[in-house]
Amino acid sequence: MKGIVLAGGSGTRLAPLTLAISKQLMPVYDKPMIYYPISTLLISGIRDILIITTPKDAQLFKDLLGDGGRLGCNFEYAVQEKPNGIAEAFLIGRNFIGNDKVALILGDNLFYGSGLSALLQKNNDPNGGVVFGYHVNNPNRYGVVDFDANGKVVSIEEKPLEPKTNYAVPGIYFYDNSVVEIAELIRPSKRGELEITDINKVYLEKEALHVSILDKGIAWLDTGTFSSLMQASQFVQVIEERQGLKIGSIEEAAYTMGYISKEQLHKIAKPLLKSGYGEYLMKLN
Repeated sequence: MKGIVLAGGSGTRLAPLTLAISKQLMPVYDKPMIYYPISTLLISGIRDILIITTPKDAQLFKDLLGDGGRLGCNFEYAVQEKPNGIAEAFLIGRNFIGNDKVALILGDNLFYGSGLSALLQKNNDPNGGVVFGYHVNNPNRYGVVDFDANGKVVSIEEKPLEPKTNYAVPGIYFYDNSVVEIAELIRPSKRGELEITDINKVYLEKEALHVSILDKGIAWLDTGTFSSLMQASQFVQVIEERQGLKIGSIEEAAYTMGYISKEQLHKIAKPLLKSGYGEYLMKLN
């Protein structure tokens, strides 16, 4: 399965911070924001990843992440010229996807919790589409999913005034290869974007859209506003300082998944010793 991280967009809700740099390169406590979605794909069993960025930030992402070889992965890059919607990622990445299935994660989404890796790996070979449901207090701010006892989606609505459930759809999606063909057929919405909800609705019409629930033990945060960016940093800081474990470390994820050896991990860690990040990696069993 292939993976895509959509790290484009203009970041207008974080201006003036984003006037000079992509929000996905900003720190969430001790790591660049994009480390978190990449690590989520890695623990899903995905190591072939396309990173979609803005034209002005593309080289900075390449400087940060390289070709993925040091992590036993393959990172490729593409550009989204304008913020034309999440679903455009499948058009930009059609050659990268080829005949494979694909997972898409938004570059400002952070996931953490017990059992997350097992849940993601359980859904990384879909026949149709898989979205995730996360119980929230204010579902009208999100895409909302309603589903039956078997996890088959009954309806999916974007920011409904009267939500049918409290389950929001976070920014990670798993699809079979037909998502490319579907993305080619959908048309821009009233706000001029190719909407991921429209792709999900096509799968729903085919009775091929399923939901997997993220339970209470899993945290989902997005970092698209000043307050949510601060909250995410504070969340990561509290967990890391209390537990002594890191969230969103791409090097640890690659090592844990067996993509790199302990010797390779130590080679990565040595230049990072002064910050304490490398020291943490050196101590991993």
